Amino acid sequence: MREQIYNLFVNQSDMTWEQVLMNLCAAALLGFLIFISYAISHRGTIYSKKFNASLVALTVLTGTVMTVIGNNIALSLGMVGALSIVRFRTAIKDSRDTVYIFWTIIAGICCGVGDYMVAAIGSTVTFLVLLLLGCIKSDNRMLLIIRAGRSKQNAIQAQVFKMFKNKAVLRVRNTSESHVEFIYEITQKTLKETEKRENNVCDAIYALGEIEYVNVVMQNDEVSN
Repeated sequence: MREQIYNLFVNQSDMTWEQVLMNLCAAALLGFLIFISYAISHRGTIYSKKFNASLVALTVLTGTVMTVIGNNIALSLGMVGALSIVRFRTAIKDSRDTVYIFWTIIAGICCGVGDYMVAAIGSTVTFLVLLLLGCIKSDNRMLLIIRAGRSKQNAIQAQVFKMFKNKAVLRVRNTSESHVEFIYEITQKTLKETEKRENNVCDAIYALGEIEYVNVVMQNDEVSN
């Protein structure tokens, strides 16, 4: 009975368990390299720990799938049909996230078929391309939130333009019968440069009068306790 169970697992594939383990370990290793690269490139406001951890798991899972499929065309077509029902409805906030998703899938495929050299060289080149193109670093994004009386709407817009020029992007404008709220997106670098000239951005806006509050918030897609 024990021998039958052993043969049931071993004879399903031409690969030995050592080869399977090697493929998955290589995928995990590249997954951790991608993890480090993502943490560096998304350092600060747009870094998501959950998404980064899922990249490592996705690399290993892709390697597992490719190890199972191998050269079996029928099995590959069945796998495509099974995975076609998966739908992702979460909007990608950063275009670089798409690059990292494809990177993990391709690395997992290469490791799954045992082509470690292509996986290593491809991952190295991808990292260097991101580095040379300046995509490996991103400036932290800040949100400037201003709520005031509606009569100060034009004055606030003029003051923000005076301080930040065209570097402050208006993302949201909420209005009611008596109040107005603005949400501007600026970079941390721009905010520091402006505060060197204006001393304090919040005080400059409060000086307009009828300002309920001014908040400067670091933009992040997850809240850490």
